Amino acid sequence: MRFNDQSTTNKLLLVLAIPLVFYILKELHFIFAPLMFAFFISLLFIPMLRKLYKKGSPRILALILVILIIAGTFYGAVKLVSLTGKEILDGKEALYYKLDNKIGDLVMPYAEVLGIEPVKGQSAIKSILMSPQISERLYGNFGDTFMFFQRTMVTLLMTLFFLVLILAGTFNFKLLMQESLLLRRTQTIKTYLAIERSIVKFLKVKFLMSFFTGLGFGLIAWGFGISFPLFWGVFAFAINFVQMIGSVIVTVMAALFAFIELESPGTILLVSLLFTGVQVLFGSVLEPFLMGKSFSINVITVLVMLMFWSYLWGVSGLILSIPITVLLKTLMEQYPTSRKLAVLMG
Repeated sequence: MRFNDQSTTNKLLLVLAIPLVFYILKELHFIFAPLMFAFFISLLFIPMLRKLYKKGSPRILALILVILIIAGTFYGAVKLVSLTGKEILDGKEALYYKLDNKIGDLVMPYAEVLGIEPVKGQSAIKSILMSPQISERLYGNFGDTFMFFQRTMVTLLMTLFFLVLILAGTFNFKLLMQESLLLRRTQTIKTYLAIERSIVKFLKVKFLMSFFTGLGFGLIAWGFGISFPLFWGVFAFAINFVQMIGSVIVTVMAALFAFIELESPGTILLVSLLFTGVQVLFGSVLEPFLMGKSFSINVITVLVMLMFWSYLWGVSGLILSIPITVLLKTLMEQYPTSRKLAVLMG
């Protein structure tokens, strides 16, 4: 093979371009992560816009209707979060009392080994939190916590901004694909529609399974008298969008909370098994079944994508990793040369 061969040159350029692309994606994550969020969300509403256009609805009125639906959904989510916060504030004193008793009985003996001495007249929780070892870590990480919430708000606002632009047609992904990847209009439309169907189906199934997971957690917490059932429902629903890791986090946290709230070891074990059972039923049984074989992504691919995108974009990358993987797999299935790689991902 000659060095000046066109195919060899293209491959060398591709090898050089890939690290550069990854570097740009990492450095400009504050732009690309919201853009990907907006793109995936827009796919849920573009079919609705398409139907409205076919029925003769004016473009501006159809766009306003969809934006109102999105705004109503956003308002409902904010309202739900505020209700969750109110629930926690109303029950914080009872929780503090239960938590203090558990810490006093179980944690304080081990805390003393670490040099945290109980203060006479103070509760166990206050003794731990006011100790130099813990207070330094709490105050030292306060700035990081504030920055995290600040980045979250910026990501949310930019996502809404990009979403409006995409729905208004300012960003035309079909045209972008045609100009940069496919070069033929017919193939572009076919590929775009395949991606749209794949992502929409994935998001609908994921939303449905997350909803029932949150509902299950909330009902279990309510049925066994665990504090803040609304919080556990909302938290389980939201964090379930983080593939694999989210389900483990919420199950462990809910089980630990049940340990603090409940007295009977048998009841604690039962509640922990029920929380685990909900995750297994919806996350490991129903979700793969509803996704179908075309969405099958093996565990190794999932773990690699989770690590890769979390490295690039942090928490946003954890949430976006699987939708991006579905998009890439669907895109590679359209090319004979990359179809084998798409099969390996399944």
